[in-house]
Amino acid sequence: MKLLDIFGTLKKDMNVIERELSRSIDTEHALLNETSLHLLKAGGKRLRPAFVLLAGKYGNYDLERLSNVAVPLELIHMASLVHDDVIDDAETRRGQLTVKSKWDNRIAMYTGDYIYAKALVIVARLENPEIHRVLAKAMVQMSIGEMEQIRDFFNTDQTIRRYLLRIRRKTALLIAISCQLGGLAADAPREVTRQLYRYGYNVGMAFQIRDDVLDLCGTEKQIGKPPGSDLRQGNITLPVLYALQQDSLREPLLAEIQRIHQANGETDVKQAVQMVRGSRGIEQAEALADRYIQKAMDALQQLPSGKTQKHLQEIAHFVAKRSH
Repeated sequence: MKLLDIFGTLKKDMNVIERELSRSIDTEHALLNETSLHLLKAGGKRLRPAFVLLAGKYGNYDLERLSNVAVPLELIHMASLVHDDVIDDAETRRGQLTVKSKWDNRIAMYTGDYIYAKALVIVARLENPEIHRVLAKAMVQMSIGEMEQIRDFFNTDQTIRRYLLRIRRKTALLIAISCQLGGLAADAPREVTRQLYRYGYNVGMAFQIRDDVLDLCGTEKQIGKPPGSDLRQGNITLPVLYALQQDSLREPLLAEIQRIHQANGETDVKQAVQMVRGSRGIEQAEALADRYIQKAMDALQQLPSGKTQKHLQEIAHFVAKRSH
C-alpha cells in the first residue's frame, strides 16, 4: 500500500492540517512570507502530522486540539530542514532549490527561526504542561544532534553507537513525540501513549537509516538531490561506517573520503559511492533498519487492534521499503 492510500483515510483532516500550516506561516513581512511559502510548497510526506492524528484515535479525537500539536511538529521539522541546508550547503531538497540557495544563508537562518517561533506560538494554545515539557526536551536534543553532526563531519573513526545516538536526536525523537503527543493531546491511556512513543521511535530510526541508504543508492529523481550528497558534505552515515569495517575496502575508501574532505566537497564522489554500493554496508544497514521496524511492530502489538493499528503497520512497512 502506498503512503497516499494510508493518508486517504485521513484526507479530510490532513487537508485541514495543510490549510493550518499555510495560515500559521502567513505574515505581512513580504520576504519572510515568500521564503516560508517556498519551503511549505516544496512538499514533504507530512508523516509527523499523520502520526499525531492516528495516535489521537486512541483517545478522545478532537481535530482542533490535535491540530495544535500536528502543525507545530511539522513546522519544527520544516525549520530544522532549513537550518540543515545551511549547515550542509545543500543546493536542492525534494528537487527544489533550498531557501539558502535561492536567497542566502542569513535569510535561510532567519526563516528557520521564524518558523520555529510560530510553532511555539501555536502549541502554547494547549494548557497541558506535559506536552510542553516533552516538546521542549525534544527540541534541545535535536539541537545537540545538529551540533554532533557538525562535529563528526568527515570523522571516519566514529562508532556505530555514536551514529545511532545522533540520528536518535536528529530524526527519531521528533517522530516518536509525534506519536506520543497525539496520544497525550487526546487523553489516551498512559500505557497506550508509552507504546505509541516506542513505535514512533523505532520507525524514526528506521526512517533515517533508510534515508542514508537512499542517499547512496537512489537516483537524483528519486531523492531530489545528487546521490552521495551526505558524503560530499562529510556526513559519514551507517552504510559508510559498515563499509569501512571491511578490511579490503577500508584503506581505499578512507583515501577517497580524505580526497573529498581536502576538496571541501567540491569534487566528484562517484568512486566513493560505488565502493559503498559494492560493499556489505548497504545490506547491513538495511538489516538494522528492518530490526527497528520489527521493534515498532512489537510495540503496535501492545495497542488495541483495529484500523488505526493496521494503518500504523502500513506506514512502518512503507518506511522500511520506501524509494523516495
